[in-house]
Amino acid sequence: MANCIVRDWQGKEAGNASLDLKVAKETSALDLMHRAVLRQQAHSRQGTASTLTRSEVRGGGRKPYKQKGTGRARQGSVRTPLRPGGGIIFGPKPRSYNLAMNRKERRSALRTALMARIEDLVVVKDFATTLTTPKTKEIIDALGRLDVSATSKVLIILTNPSEAVRRSIRNLETVKLIAADQLNVFDLLHANKLVVGEDALAKIQEVYGDD
Repeated sequence: MANCIVRDWQGKEAGNASLDLKVAKETSALDLMHRAVLRQQAHSRQGTASTLTRSEVRGGGRKPYKQKGTGRARQGSVRTPLRPGGGIIFGPKPRSYNLAMNRKERRSALRTALMARIEDLVVVKDFATTLTTPKTKEIIDALGRLDVSATSKVLIILTNPSEAVRRSIRNLETVKLIAADQLNVFDLLHANKLVVGEDALAKIQEVYGDD
């Protein structure tokens, strides 16, 4: 179990909160998180690259010149891979890059990644409801009051972010907003700081607490 200090919108202490998630064994934690990140990155690849082989390139049905007597190398088609415009040898074809990882491993990797970042976790009270109108400067100022640099990579985790919060954050290149029930290992490990709403912390415990 990890205890966290809850801060208000002004950056002052407003209580305490706890997070208790079951993590992987120390001997297998790094491997589990590594495989989870590889799987996530692999699934983001489209796998649509495609090239034409010699048999698929249009044309080249006629022998370009006679077999003997020219002093040149034998050629049976202008679409040979040895000539410009010819087919591609061992070129890419559409394929799936998906990697297998069972649900229990995925959830264990996510819980382990989150608990590994507990020192970089900042819990904020009423984050999602304090901002009523879209204003990016308010988010920057709030992060400053929470001792979070606006230039660092920040992951903000909320339960039900309002439209005002979404529109305020979307202009910040280094700040990413994500729902509490849609966490992923890559974003948790990639961010320098995690800013979590108090209700989002309870949601995380509810969704990911049980195996």
